[in-house]
Amino acid sequence: MADHPTASWQAMQEGNVFYRRQQCYSIPGKLPNLADYIVAGCRYGGPIALMRDNTKLLSLGRSTPAVAKAQIQVFSSAGEGLLVFSWDQSKIVRFGWTIEEKLTVLNEEGTYRLYDLQGEYEQYSLGSEAAELGVIDARIHENGLVAMTSSLTLLEVKGWEGSRPLTLANPGLNEPPNSWAVIPPDLNISRHVEVLLSVDSTILSVDNLESVDQRLSRGPFTHVSPSPNGKALALLTFNGTLWVVSSDFQRSMAEFETSTIPGADGSVRQVEWCGNDAILVTWDNAVVLVGPFGDVLHYTYFGATFAITETDGVRVLSQDVCDFIQKVPASSLSIFRPGSTSPSAILFDAWENFTNKSPKADESIRSIRPELAKAVDECIEAAGQEWEPFWQRRLLNAAKFGRGFLDFHNPTDFVHMGQTLKVLNAVRFYEVGIPITYTQYNYASPSRLITRLTSRNMHLLALRISSFLGLKPDAVLKHWACAKIMKSRPTTTGTDKDAELSADEDVCRAIVQKFEELGGVDVSYADIAKKAWELLDYEPKGSDQVPLLLAMKEDKLALVKAVDSGDTDLVYHVLLHLRKRLPLGSFFRLLEDGGKALAPAARLLEVYAKEQDREMLRDFYYAEDRRVESAVLSLDEASRMQDQTSKISAVKTAHKFFSEDKDSPFETKATDEYARLLAYQQQLEAEADGKFKVFGASLNETMRICILNGLSKKADKIKSDFKVPDKRFWYVKLYALTEARDFEALEAFSKSKRSPISYEAFVRHLVEKGHAKEAVNYVPKCDPPKRADLYVECGEWRMAGRECKERNDKAKLLELRKKAPNSMVERELDQIATTMK
Repeated sequence: MADHPTASWQAMQEGNVFYRRQQCYSIPGKLPNLADYIVAGCRYGGPIALMRDNTKLLSLGRSTPAVAKAQIQVFSSAGEGLLVFSWDQSKIVRFGWTIEEKLTVLNEEGTYRLYDLQGEYEQYSLGSEAAELGVIDARIHENGLVAMTSSLTLLEVKGWEGSRPLTLANPGLNEPPNSWAVIPPDLNISRHVEVLLSVDSTILSVDNLESVDQRLSRGPFTHVSPSPNGKALALLTFNGTLWVVSSDFQRSMAEFETSTIPGADGSVRQVEWCGNDAILVTWDNAVVLVGPFGDVLHYTYFGATFAITETDGVRVLSQDVCDFIQKVPASSLSIFRPGSTSPSAILFDAWENFTNKSPKADESIRSIRPELAKAVDECIEAAGQEWEPFWQRRLLNAAKFGRGFLDFHNPTDFVHMGQTLKVLNAVRFYEVGIPITYTQYNYASPSRLITRLTSRNMHLLALRISSFLGLKPDAVLKHWACAKIMKSRPTTTGTDKDAELSADEDVCRAIVQKFEELGGVDVSYADIAKKAWELLDYEPKGSDQVPLLLAMKEDKLALVKAVDSGDTDLVYHVLLHLRKRLPLGSFFRLLEDGGKALAPAARLLEVYAKEQDREMLRDFYYAEDRRVESAVLSLDEASRMQDQTSKISAVKTAHKFFSEDKDSPFETKATDEYARLLAYQQQLEAEADGKFKVFGASLNETMRICILNGLSKKADKIKSDFKVPDKRFWYVKLYALTEARDFEALEAFSKSKRSPISYEAFVRHLVEKGHAKEAVNYVPKCDPPKRADLYVECGEWRMAGRECKERNDKAKLLELRKKAPNSMVERELDQIATTMK
């Protein structure tokens, strides 16, 4: 006979509230010392995942496995090993469980995998930005995750289909938070994830729109733990104060000093909710349950523990036991509470008297006749809350006994409870190891329980439960068929391909026969065939493998295999095929999500697009957020354009892309000026009414054309608007006025202010262009020591001699005489020399 239900009850609040600890499994020696491991637990009686904590010392011995790579072990709640795999990528940042009981493992490069319980996985990435910055921490909830990058920004992933991460509002952190947690979207009124960051003495609430400082003064907090319904928070301060507050921080609910717990040494390991009513606090050597009014219950365990919050309690695992702690349900309390006089307690007592053939039974039934229906329902409900089949049967028998005295009572709940308890008892069996409660079963749904069994390859049990509950067996049959295909091996009835053919036929015949036997008419044979086609992964020749993968629309896998083959033509074949079949956005997303594996394909696509499809190249750069390349492409297209308005628009587009890149300040300024210059040139041509062409010319050429066409004021405006240096402007105007042979204007320009390029430049340029006579006018403005030589360059030897005489430079005069072109010049220079002292 099982212990009475009240044997595990402990009272709180002066005997008004009771909590019970139900031992689910005895597991001595099955789990390692949890203190040495990082642990993640799956809700609804799911498995736990363990990874060695490398920050803790490990005593080496014969029994210690020598593992170089990070290794994750998965156990059921009954301590049965379900899965072991090694991690072959960069450092793991965080791992946790999804609602579908898949293990999510995230590394510091932003790559995450979703493992099923057979070790198969799907891999996704948080994107290139997360890969560059690096991920330092994350919080994984059942329907997504929030990652924190090294720049202390937050990225949210919604769902587990590999969707692109969304950047949440910037919390403006200077250092990582002391602790943090997330409230999932389904628990928020806004239906958006809320991140709670413990920073200094306060908490920041961050969602997709804003970061709000809650202006607290009691922090910092070592633990931030939201309740299962998201309505309350448990906060633990550094000095050990446990503070319970509403999730909107408007109402303080309770406070408790954990430092008063006797025997609790060291830092707190976990702060987990027990349903929505109490909080479990654990240390390395102590476990206590704190009630809403500060009442405490102590629990003893051997070694370190790990607690998992459930919707109706908390699951606690240690090295030797798996327990479930919960507030005693109202129906159980009503029936079994000592001294209870509720109708359900009287009904249960009446049934016991009836089985003992006591006449008190009839008297008890008559005393609760008006409330008998309610008593029957409460006995049925209490049966669902009990773990032991002995008490389940007794409660259902009591309900059955009470129904006999009712004229009308719907038997649906009674029958349904009987079915449900058979299912629950089956999956709670230690070889299955899913200690799910009646409340959790109703919340998670029977179909999800079936899925959890099939993921463990327990197809027979899943099929029997489906049949027992009247559910379609299709999902179980599909999973079984796929698993059978993946595990099938060629028979030995033939050799080479004959053996493979024989095995294929046997598997096919077994699957079809089983489907026909069980009536799985709604199972898609195409889905089964697709699983069979996944065996293509073992085909060694890429040229044979890739076309079949494309036919199956396994796009990403086809592209990965093409890249792995090293065959450029094969990669181009896949890229062009996908380009025709997929929407452009999906095509680019496939390449981006492929990460390093598909980087060669992205580069080949870029080469092809530059030559053949520049429109796609523009979209590709935009999708990849490559602003500099987008700007260069716009400039290249602008250089080929003839239409003025289109050209200006293209340059402005390039300027916009450059301005969005913080490392391109020079290019941003240059493209801005170029766009303004083109607009000004367009205006000039319009005003000139076709007399000259200037659009597309350089800045210097634009000023030159203006001066040649008598638009000196326009040239001056360009100089001013574009901040042309004086030296450059003077050279441009000198050359332009010389070309226009407007020597009068040139002389006026030379006198406008002191030349920043020296007047020697005037002389030499005029001489070079064959205007020596005009050049002579500028020699007197040059430096005195150079005038004689400049006069010579102008062909004025006599004036050169006079310059030497004025400067009394006889040596220079003799030098000029030696260079004299003829005897007449010699005589003139000699004559000048004789007049000098």
